[in-house]
Amino acid sequence: MKPLFASAAILALANTGALAADASVIGDWLVRDGYGHIRIDNCGGKMWGIVSWEKEPGFDKENPDPAKKGRPLLGTPVLMGLVPAREPGKWTGEIYNSQNGKMYSSNISLADENTLDLEGCLFTNFMCLTQKWTRVKSPPPNAAPLPPLKSAPVSQTKGPPPVKGAAKGTAQSTVSDTCQRVAAEQASATPGGSTAKK
Repeated sequence: MKPLFASAAILALANTGALAADASVIGDWLVRDGYGHIRIDNCGGKMWGIVSWEKEPGFDKENPDPAKKGRPLLGTPVLMGLVPAREPGKWTGEIYNSQNGKMYSSNISLADENTLDLEGCLFTNFMCLTQKWTRVKSPPPNAAPLPPLKSAPVSQTKGPPPVKGAAKGTAQSTVSDTCQRVAAEQASATPGGSTAKK
């Protein structure tokens, strides 16, 4: 009986470790005050987040780039190019605040598999505030779809190139909607009209 109990305990611990290893920041997250969802995805090795749902439609009224000023926030990138930090499970980069049109340093990490800690800092690692976001299991009923992309780069609108040796008709991975929106945002950035920082 003891070996059976010991085996069960080891198996339970092993499964808990696997669950923790599988936890990811990728997914949809309800922001602290409940007014929106941010969809996070890995785009080329960096984490990016777009507004995927809003309680009330919002507009980017404070963006310093005249081409982006007044655009709908739904579908807009707000978590910008977060890269793995030295601390395991942490990503660091920038966050766009549409309320004032400024960028701030930020980092994200999982508190647990359903809670994301987002830390935004006025200066890099100085004067920081943390918010807890909650993982979203399904979109709200009657959620508005993301607006269509205006000018996705050709490489983002076509399917991926065929893989050598792949059987015909084999499904291949496609670029996520989040990554397509990030690519479109980067393609539309103008040298003089990029978003202001602090």
